[in-house]
Amino acid sequence: MSHHASVPAEDGAALTEALGHRFAQPDLLRRALTHPSAIGAAARQRERGQDGYERLEFLGDRVLGLVIADLLFRRFTDENEGALAKRFAMLVRRESLARVAQAVDLGRHLLLSRGEMEAGGRESRTLLADACEAVIGALYLDGGLEAAADFVRRYWEPLMAEDLRPPQDAKTALQEWAQGAGLPLPVYRTVRTEGPPHEPLFAVEVQVQGQAPATGTGRSKRAAEQIAAETLLTQLVAARND
Repeated sequence: MSHHASVPAEDGAALTEALGHRFAQPDLLRRALTHPSAIGAAARQRERGQDGYERLEFLGDRVLGLVIADLLFRRFTDENEGALAKRFAMLVRRESLARVAQAVDLGRHLLLSRGEMEAGGRESRTLLADACEAVIGALYLDGGLEAAADFVRRYWEPLMAEDLRPPQDAKTALQEWAQGAGLPLPVYRTVRTEGPPHEPLFAVEVQVQGQAPATGTGRSKRAAEQIAAETLLTQLVAARND
C-alpha cells in the first residue's frame, strides 16, 4: 500500500504557475513527483515499462544538458570548449538542480512514503535534484522541447549571471598546482560514509606527494572532494606565507 499525501488543488495551481506550463497529461507530472518509496510492490508490477520517476529523471538529465549547452554556446561566444565545459558542469550539478527545485517549492509537492517524509525527504537536496530532473523530463514529454527549454531558461539564466567568469573549481586548481610543482596528480579516497541512505555524508581525503593530507565532507563524493581540495589549497597558501 502506498503512504503519501495528496497535493491540494491550490498547491497544484501554484506549481503550474512556477513551471510555466499546464500539463495536458497531468499523470506525467504526478509520476515525476512520485518518489519510488511511495509506490507499493503491486503498483510497481502494474507500472513496469511505464515512465516512472527514474525514467523521467534519466530523460530530464539529457534535456537539461542539451538546453544548457545551447544557452552557453550562444551566450559566451568568445570562450573555448574548456571554459564552456566548466560552466556546464557547475550548472547541471546536483547543487544547482536542488536550488531550482527550492525556487519552485518542489519539496512540498513531492509524493513520498511516510518513512521518507519522517526522514526529511522533502528537504533532501539529492531527492530534490532528482525530482527536478524528472519534472524537466515530464515537461519535455508533455509540451515538447520548447516547454522544457522555457523552464530551464527561466531558472538557470539567473544562475549563469551570478559569475560571468569561467568558474575554477578547487579540484582543477589543486591539480594545476601539483602539475606546476612537477608532482603526481592529487589522489582522493573515501575514508568514511555516515548518515541515512537517502542522504549520506561522505568524508574524502586528498593527498599530494610531500604534503600533509586534507579531508572534506559533503553530501556527495564530488562535493566532499571539492571541499578537501579547497582545504588543502588553503593549507598550501598558509605554508607559503609562513
